[in-house]
Amino acid sequence: MQTHTRISASIKENMESFTSKTDWTTEAIVNRREKYYAASQRAFVPYSTPLIFKRGQDQYLWDEQGNQYLDCLSQNLCVSIGYNNPAVTAAVQHQAEQIQHCTTMFFHPVPAHFAEELTAKFPQEEQWVVHFMNSGAEAIDFALLLARSHTGNNDIISLTNSYHGATFGAQSVTGISNFRHNISLLNGIQFAANPDQYRGIHGAGVDSYLDDLGRTIHYGTPGKIAAMIVEPVQGYGGIVELPQGYLSGAFEQVRAAGGLCIADEVQSGFGRAGEGYWAFTKHNVVPDIVVLAKGIGNGYPLGAVVVKRHIAEAMAEKFYFNTYGGNPVSCSAGRAVLSVIDQCDLIGNAKRVGAELLNVLRRMQNKYDVIGDVRGTGLMMAAELVKDKTTREPAVEEMHRLFQLTRKHGLVASKSGAYKNVLRICPPLCIQMEDVAFFEQALDNSFAEM
Repeated sequence: MQTHTRISASIKENMESFTSKTDWTTEAIVNRREKYYAASQRAFVPYSTPLIFKRGQDQYLWDEQGNQYLDCLSQNLCVSIGYNNPAVTAAVQHQAEQIQHCTTMFFHPVPAHFAEELTAKFPQEEQWVVHFMNSGAEAIDFALLLARSHTGNNDIISLTNSYHGATFGAQSVTGISNFRHNISLLNGIQFAANPDQYRGIHGAGVDSYLDDLGRTIHYGTPGKIAAMIVEPVQGYGGIVELPQGYLSGAFEQVRAAGGLCIADEVQSGFGRAGEGYWAFTKHNVVPDIVVLAKGIGNGYPLGAVVVKRHIAEAMAEKFYFNTYGGNPVSCSAGRAVLSVIDQCDLIGNAKRVGAELLNVLRRMQNKYDVIGDVRGTGLMMAAELVKDKTTREPAVEEMHRLFQLTRKHGLVASKSGAYKNVLRICPPLCIQMEDVAFFEQALDNSFAEM
């Protein structure tokens, strides 16, 4: 023990020397990644030239050259309450100095406290329990397994244009070809038409999409299903919010067919939609299973399935294990996230600042014909680019050019949607009103230069 302590002290003393070995030159970073990353991990590069981040603070980022950006993507919506939030840093540091991991076969108070605090954010007429995961895609896989185990049914309904993750199970219920590999995926998956009020195959409205769901159940399944999985706001699909009346009608049909209702709140949860903690609450429904991740840990690896207790009991006799699920360091970060959201009224901030950012997008729409649609809720918003506002043909090349220009003018955003023609704007919940003017100028400059 004494030898180990001396070695640890020696390593700590030399940490400055250790970190100084990190090569921050642009060429070295690119070359090392190209040489040692697998092709599957190298493929996800959105910009024409790599964007390398060295530092972040609140809603801002700096690259290795010292250039500053307003973050409008939140690291794919993972950094919910801002970079280097002092509450998260203190919670993580405190826990890491005690024990960095405690596998779930042993007991530790922090994950249990977090589960208690997390379930307190859900409708209290139900009793909720939590299964912690490492990521959202893992949580989706577990939710599908749980639904099939509880109901004894096999078929699962998803929506076209949905994104639920890239693992084998999660991509099986993803309704965008870009994320579906050319192999046999899970069986028993059926897709109903997404009620997109701008680009949906049945046009605007709700009833025709509910009829479509009914036909999917009637013709594509035995009439009994395990579940339907939906994003209340489709994230990667281009910030497509489900219209009022659809979710309640869909849940009614699903339960009539013996299925469970799964809400994927991986992107829309934790106040991002600007109305309560969860986007499903805007629809006056209560799901049976809710999948959480991304913003739950402010960037620390963490996911969760929150489920009604009686449904979770279906797995009581079966062993299901995630090595790092319920990691006390990540759960400490999660507890801090909840505290900061509440104490700093970040949900209210998302609603207020998000409304102003959405107004900016609407002003851009009035000024530039290439913008066919603007939509959003809270700090989830998008501008969809089209070649013609009548035909609504996706403006893919224009979006690619605009995307590169937003970076040039100091914004980090995302191009998304099934056709990659949607500018997705999802900044950290701590973005301020003072940032709106810069956002508008940068966006205006980008469109004008395009």
